[in-house]
Amino acid sequence: MTDRPMSAVQGAASFRPPTPAIAAAEGIDREALLLGLRRKEGTWVDWGMACQQLRAAGMDPQGIFEATGFEPIHQNQIVVAAQVYRTLLEGEVPEGILGHFEQRGSEVLYELRVLSGRDRCLGAIAAVDKGLDLDEVREMAKAAKEFSYMKVLPEDFEDSPGDATAYQYWRLARQKSDLQERSRLIARGLRFVDSATARRRIEQLLTDFAVVPAKPVPRLPSFRLESAEDLPRILPVVGKMPLITDDFRAVPLIEPEGTFEMVRFSGTGAWVAVPNWQVLMSAEDPVGVLCDSGDLPDADPDVPIEETLLIIDRAQRQWTEDSYFAVDREGHLAVEWFEAPTGVTLLGRVLVVLRPHRIFDQNFARELWQVDE
Repeated sequence: MTDRPMSAVQGAASFRPPTPAIAAAEGIDREALLLGLRRKEGTWVDWGMACQQLRAAGMDPQGIFEATGFEPIHQNQIVVAAQVYRTLLEGEVPEGILGHFEQRGSEVLYELRVLSGRDRCLGAIAAVDKGLDLDEVREMAKAAKEFSYMKVLPEDFEDSPGDATAYQYWRLARQKSDLQERSRLIARGLRFVDSATARRRIEQLLTDFAVVPAKPVPRLPSFRLESAEDLPRILPVVGKMPLITDDFRAVPLIEPEGTFEMVRFSGTGAWVAVPNWQVLMSAEDPVGVLCDSGDLPDADPDVPIEETLLIIDRAQRQWTEDSYFAVDREGHLAVEWFEAPTGVTLLGRVLVVLRPHRIFDQNFARELWQVDE
């Protein structure tokens, strides 16, 4: 790798034409594609494009599996990896890299799917040139994605997946006082680094033993409903008496749904009731967002995933280091924490992460004769 790895992408003279499957016309021969998959003709790129064409023609993954033996999970991997491979073709990646991935490495390209076209090319080059294993490629892709969110790049680190990963190890190494652990992190950073400037920055840690304490990551403000009384019931309000009978009858049937007894009406709105805790009393514009607990930043992989309710105050958009915020990421809502203001538009501060009351037997609680026992 050169100090500026993008030059390897921009300056490559060779360009490999698309494989037959990639260059296929709009009309497809379904039986020929299925036969090719059964016989595993061509490369994995051809298999991925064939699966994609069959899906576009109306075949579901299970049907393709029954006809060819390619399991749905394998189909998904090679379809996505083939799309990433096509990005490499369009990016004019060197011939040797293309030849490598045409024969093998679909699982590596699959991990690069989250990156931009430019970073996919750089990531593929780094994976081959540095001999990265699958876990290292996954780590590099995650670091590069997080690096792309930065408005201002760290000093001496260039915009490449290798430097992005090296920067993460540089940050971690500076926080360690244990010399053995510090040396291990420095070595990891040097394994990924691309640019000469970033390499020198990391090597300085070999003689500079100053420790930069890490800012403690705040805990999400989680609460759990501990008793049935904490879960209120939502009722429609008809109005104030005197009322005519027809108005009373016109009230629609309310059908609570989900873990938090959410209520919808015929329009687009819905309501959910929560206890009026002190933290909510000062909220000016609170809104509720349902999510799975596994999607939260501090998710514990050993804890079962459950439906969770986030309460976000859209009026609080001033950054503080002890809070999580809702932000926009490529058109999707995300919850993140920042060590310092980054220029990202804040949509609101997370006030409460509400976890449901655990009811082991819902029907048991509904039996009147058992309630008093």
